[in-house]
Amino acid sequence: MSQRTTDAAARKFRRERFIGRYLANPAVGLLDRIGIRSSMLAELETIGAKSSQPRRVPVTVSIDDEGAWLISQHGHRAGWARNIAANPQVRLRQGKRWYTGTAAFVPDDDVVARARAFAKGSAAESATAWTIKALESDPISVRITFTA
Repeated sequence: MSQRTTDAAARKFRRERFIGRYLANPAVGLLDRIGIRSSMLAELETIGAKSSQPRRVPVTVSIDDEGAWLISQHGHRAGWARNIAANPQVRLRQGKRWYTGTAAFVPDDDVVARARAFAKGSAAESATAWTIKALESDPISVRITFTA
């Protein structure tokens, strides 16, 4: 990867992290607190890699019988991804239900196909894939296998 490409990816990551941390994540949290929820959104709880304290972040998710799929748009650079690397035991809340599980990175998974599978309907699939493409810097799929 060229230095120019690396610099552009780093700038995009910093911009997206700022937007997520100060605009998008607080807005999603507010909507959740007042009861406006989506089946594609969940709250992921990890244990901080440095702080050892619980950390929660809203994520887009696809839940099935054995677990859930997530996409870390910024790969291992995302805060919650660093936390998973340090301690893969996580909790996931969708609506009022909490799931406990173990998270693992799935680097060979097709992220674009995975993102399309999150949405229902062709228009939603296209919008989801476009959004992932616009926001990603180094995406990787994450599989959470439920333990309880």
